[in-house]
Amino acid sequence: MFKRSVRPPSYRLHKPSGRAVVTFGRRDFYLGVFGSEESRREYDRLVAEWLANGRRTAADDPITVDGLICQYLERQVDVGYASNEPESIRAALKPVHQLYGHVAAASFGPKALKAVRKAFIDAGYVRTQVNKRTRMVVRMFKFGVAEELIPPSTWEALRAVEGVRRGTPGLKESRPVRPVDDAHVDAVLPYLSRQVRAMVELQRLTGARSGEICIMRTRDVAIDGDVWTYRPSTHKTEHHGRDRVIHLGPKARAVLAPWLKPDDPEAYLFQPREARGDRMRALRAARKSKVQPSQVDRSKADPQWSPGEAYTPTSYRGAIAYAVVKANAARLKADPDAEPIPHWHPHQLRHTAATALRSAFDLDVARAVLGHTSVAVTEIYAEADLRKAREAMERVG
Repeated sequence: MFKRSVRPPSYRLHKPSGRAVVTFGRRDFYLGVFGSEESRREYDRLVAEWLANGRRTAADDPITVDGLICQYLERQVDVGYASNEPESIRAALKPVHQLYGHVAAASFGPKALKAVRKAFIDAGYVRTQVNKRTRMVVRMFKFGVAEELIPPSTWEALRAVEGVRRGTPGLKESRPVRPVDDAHVDAVLPYLSRQVRAMVELQRLTGARSGEICIMRTRDVAIDGDVWTYRPSTHKTEHHGRDRVIHLGPKARAVLAPWLKPDDPEAYLFQPREARGDRMRALRAARKSKVQPSQVDRSKADPQWSPGEAYTPTSYRGAIAYAVVKANAARLKADPDAEPIPHWHPHQLRHTAATALRSAFDLDVARAVLGHTSVAVTEIYAEADLRKAREAMERVG
């Protein structure tokens, strides 16, 4: 991958000429009389430009695609995006790195972009995801133009590539996200860790986004008598200057209360490492044979992987998918003719909450709870109550 100097090059004396000099890469820049105020200002200017350009100068070798990826992630994605967007962008850039990481970024053209798009299609992504991830790749080259790392013509050429259209052979279409039946959720709850089980119950009650549930901390929950509110530290629309407030009703408060950590308000409430600890303790308790002395502690001093402090939307979704498989295995074992539980994911819980709110109140209430600015967006989440429509037509039709 791309490597850069960590510290700015030093301000030095060029003895033969008595001038100040600074070296960026393989090129010397003479600044004026050594020690003079003018030479110091010129040094500061060059260093500022070098830092702003990602520790590069125009005299350096052309930046590679890997170099552009590193700078884009470090200088924009990791500091300018909220929610799970950085995770999605990294996934979109992975085939770019694998296929074209070593080539000059300025030479990455429409055919290269189509090859990356083909990698998305071969990976099984639906059409909307293929187009979305392709746009993420193009957005990185827009960053490169803005930072003067590549010529504008590179980005302009990539913009000429149209998205794949509906009906393209070999490309799957996405299905509309539907609410998940409460019975299917309840059937899976016993096979979830207590951490993920609480997350599912909270999301079903509040209609919060998966990322908002994953990053819950005690410091973000305000308790004023019977009124509890949760303000996520980061959320999907914060870059638009919008506030996100999630109100917690009695049922949600009952689920959340045992997880609050007053002694450590900065800690995430639902931690994968705690879930793994619970699982290890359950396995030890169920063990029937005596534990050998050499196996009392089998933890590694420097493991390559360890559970994180918080779930991500991806790991949260994966935990649910694994629990659905376990629930179906147990169901078929008890009754080979039993109908399997359909796979469902956390985002469907948000649709379930939206549909329940629309049925009990109205669309505007559902919009406020979900944090949408437009009722049109809420209509996508809240399924129409066909039962009410049928009853109405029975009366008037």
